[in-house]
Order: sequence, then structure tokens, then C-alpha cells
Amino acid sequence: MKQTLILLTFVSIFSLYSVHLLLKTANEGGSLLYEQLGHKAFGLVGKLAASGSITMQNIGAMSSYLFIVKYELPLVIQALMNIEDTTGLWYLNGDYLVLLVSLVLILPLSLLRNLGYLGYTSGLSLLCMMFFLIVVICKKFQIPCPVEVGLIINETINSTLTQPMAFAPEMVFNMTDDSCRPRYFIFNSQTVYAVPILTFSFVCHPAILPIYEELKGRSRRRMMNVSKISFFSMFLMYLLAALFGYLTFYEHVESELLHTYSTIVGTDILLLTVRLAVLVAVTLTVPVVIFPIRSSVTHLLCAAKDFSWWRHSLITVSILAFTNLLVIFVPTIRDIFGFIGASAAAMLIFILPSAFYIKLVKKEPMKSVQKIGAVFFLLSGIVVMTGSMALIVLDWVHNAQGGGH
Repeated sequence: MKQTLILLTFVSIFSLYSVHLLLKTANEGGSLLYEQLGHKAFGLVGKLAASGSITMQNIGAMSSYLFIVKYELPLVIQALMNIEDTTGLWYLNGDYLVLLVSLVLILPLSLLRNLGYLGYTSGLSLLCMMFFLIVVICKKFQIPCPVEVGLIINETINSTLTQPMAFAPEMVFNMTDDSCRPRYFIFNSQTVYAVPILTFSFVCHPAILPIYEELKGRSRRRMMNVSKISFFSMFLMYLLAALFGYLTFYEHVESELLHTYSTIVGTDILLLTVRLAVLVAVTLTVPVVIFPIRSSVTHLLCAAKDFSWWRHSLITVSILAFTNLLVIFVPTIRDIFGFIGASAAAMLIFILPSAFYIKLVKKEPMKSVQKIGAVFFLLSGIVVMTGSMALIVLDWVHNAQGGGH
């Protein structure tokens, strides 16, 4: 638990510092677009680096939303239809359902030329996450410990019977066990994903400048106050969700927390309601995320050309198809978070804001405290990026050689 608190604190502080660098650079550089700052600082290379990082980050966000659809929608359908034997039912296959939702709901909304009412889905998503957090906290006091006893009993019964038996909460017995004592520091093969995932979760930098541009009575100090409130709110939500999720299941927590409840304790009406709310929120948020990706690709490839429905549709379908392939063939959401967090998120939080600041803010000499701080921030970003990528690749190789993931 202390490990999570420490990492969350450092990542949130570093992210807020990078927002400070970005806003100051935008004022000095005379641009409120991330890609244009990159172009002013390093020419085409800087523009491509910014655009590519933003695209990768948004594709990672889309993938995480579609992973939730893949994991949760089959469970919702199964619960609503009261189906026990799921063998051979295509409409309970997560891969098929992701494709179906993408074609029927996401694609038509993504083909719209402007955001319109889709912009309101951000507020809906926030309400759903708050509802989810409340349920996670409440469930901690409803699910007894240790859960391991019930799992062991369930596995023993399954090994002697031909038909699997679902885990029942009454199999859990209250008894003193070391598994119910929280471990303050945990180091294993999954620890390498901690920093990239947290880095991924705090990326909002491409949206900072457009929000700053629209802010009434715009000032850097006012925007920093808005950022501090937003970062503290997210910090609190992430911390409480991680804390109570861990204290409920301990080492049995899966990559997707909501899915863990079905795996271990089954589904009730409250959890079903949470799933439905989260599914609606993420499904409506995917088209919102597609817009900046399509805009970035269009700006890079054909900025001088007039609008074309064929080009508009082709780019949209290509983005959605590529994301669906990632969701279908990548084993877990953790891999998406880890890779994007170690690459694109590290670029957007650490490397690009500090590099733009060093290059574009001319009124401060290189020996000033501000510039030296930016240099150290840049170097720390390179260390985080290369170190995290190396450890993640080593973990993938190790799991591939061991026959698992």
C-alpha cells in the first residue's frame, strides 16, 4: 500500500510540474497546440514526435475502453439472460462483442464531423467512476477475508467433478491468515508495470493547451490552479480505488478490478448496475478519443486539402480497426497500459515538455535554476522510458519462454 501511495504521489507531482513547463513554454513560444510547439522547437522531427505520442496515447486510451467492453459486456449479458452454460455462445464471446459494438455504436458516432453532444460524455464518465469508487469501498466491508480459502475449496471440488462449480461467497471462512495482512511493499514480475500504468493514467497534457485557450480570463496562474484541483481529485480517486481494491482481494486482484468481483464473488444487482454504467460511459467516450487522433493524422498527411468524406471515413475506420485488433490479440489491458505508459506517456509528461521548455524559453539562461530543473526532468524521463520499456520487454520474453503471460 505504501508502494502505491509513494508512486502515485511522485507521478502526480511530476505530471503537475510538466504542466507548469508546458504552459510557460506555450506563453513564450506563442502557440497553444502541442504539435506546433514541437514544430517551433525542433522542426518536423518535433512535430512528428508530438503528434505520434498523442496518437499512441489516445489509441491506448481507446484500447483500454474497448478492453472494458470485452471483459464486462459478456458478464452483463450472461447476468441479464440468466445463462449458466456459456459454451459455444458467440454473443458471450468478448472478441465478437467488441467488433459488434464498434460497428453498431462507435463507428456511426465517430463519423460525425464535430463532437457536439459527445463532449458531455466526459461528465458522464466521471460520474460513473465516482459510482464505481463508492461501490469498491462498500464491497470491502461486505466481502469477508480470506478469499483464498474459498478459492482453494472451489479448485479442489472442480478437480474432482466433470462440471465446473461457480465460486460461492459462503465458501469464504473468517479465520486468521497471513493473506489478510496487507503487504506494504510488493516486488514481483508485475511491479515493472506500476510506473508506466500510473504515468499513462495522469496524461492530460494534449488537452491542457486547448482548455487553456478556452479559459475565461486566461492566465497561467489560473490554469495551474485548475490543474492542481484536477490532479488532486484524480490522485484521490486512484488511491482510494487501489487501496480498497487491494484490501478486498489482496494478491487475487486482476488487471481489471471490476472483473475480479465476478471471478471471485459473483455478480449482484449493484455490480451489474456499475457494469452497465461503465459500459455506457466507455462506449460513448471512444468516439470522443477518435477525434483528436483523426485530426492529428489528417493534419500530418493532408493539411492543405479540403474536407473529404472518403478520407474522413477511411481514417476513422482504419483507427477503429487497428484498435480492435489490439484489443483482440493483446492478452491483457495491463500490456497496453504498460507499453503506452512507458513510451507515449513518458514522452508527453517528461521528455517533450522539458525539451520544448529548454529550447523555446529564451529569457532564462541555461544556468538558471529553472533550466537546470528542466534538464534533470528531461533526463529522468529518458531513464523512466528506457528502464520501463526494457523491463517490460524482458517480462514479455520471460513469459513467452515460460509458456504463459
